[in-house]
Parts: sequence; structure tokens; C-alpha cells
Amino acid sequence: MRIGTMFQDVVESFFKKPATQLYPAEKIITSDRFRSKLFYNPSACTGCSLCVKDCPSNAIELVTLDRAAKKFVVIYHVDRCIYCGQCAANCKPKCMSMSNEDWELASQTKQAFEIYYGADADIEQFLANRAQTDPGA
Repeated sequence: MRIGTMFQDVVESFFKKPATQLYPAEKIITSDRFRSKLFYNPSACTGCSLCVKDCPSNAIELVTLDRAAKKFVVIYHVDRCIYCGQCAANCKPKCMSMSNEDWELASQTKQAFEIYYGADADIEQFLANRAQTDPGA
């Protein structure tokens, strides 16, 4: 590469608009089919466990507290999820869906990657039972 050509490229780059996006300041608009964080509606869940069986990365755990009363807790491991959408596609009562807006999932702690879905009382009961059986958890 000759010096003249290189100098011309350097001068032209001073007057060009940057090709990159100013990410934190300017949010990127995602498409409607974009798959991100899983959402769960506990009132519609029947406890069939199809979501758990169809998840190729074992990112979903369904804990049954009381099947007759429809008390379930879903543990969603964000760090394991490959965002394939199999859980939402195969959910018969359509209690699972994947967001196309909540995609900024980075965190500095491991605890943020384990999300509990269900009624607040059911989650508290599950965590209390878990703490009694496994004090190290």
C-alpha cells in the first residue's frame, strides 16, 4: 500500500459517519420473531412437564408442590438456555412464551441466572423446603 493511498483513507475517515452503533445510548429494535428470556404464566400451567422434556439444554425444572391445587414452581436457568423456543412451542396450555424485548441478560453474579417462576407463596414455600433439605443451597 502506498503512503498516498493510506493518507487519503485516513483523511476520508475523519469525515465519515461511524459505522458502529452507540449501544447503551441507542437501543436496538429487535424483530418480532426474536427469542430471548422465557416468561411463564403459573395460573395456566397444568404440570404436564412437556417443557422440561423438550428442553435440549435442561434449562427448565418444574417442581410440583401440589398437583391437585396446581401449585408449581418453574426454575429457569438462563445460563443454560439456548433460546430455541421448544418449551414455548410445545406448551399445550400456552403458559410459556419467549420475550423479544427483554434480551439484556448479562450479570456479574451467578444468582441472577436462576429465575423462579410461580406464585410468590409457592416460591417461598419451595425455597424454605429447599433450605431445610439442603442447608448449603
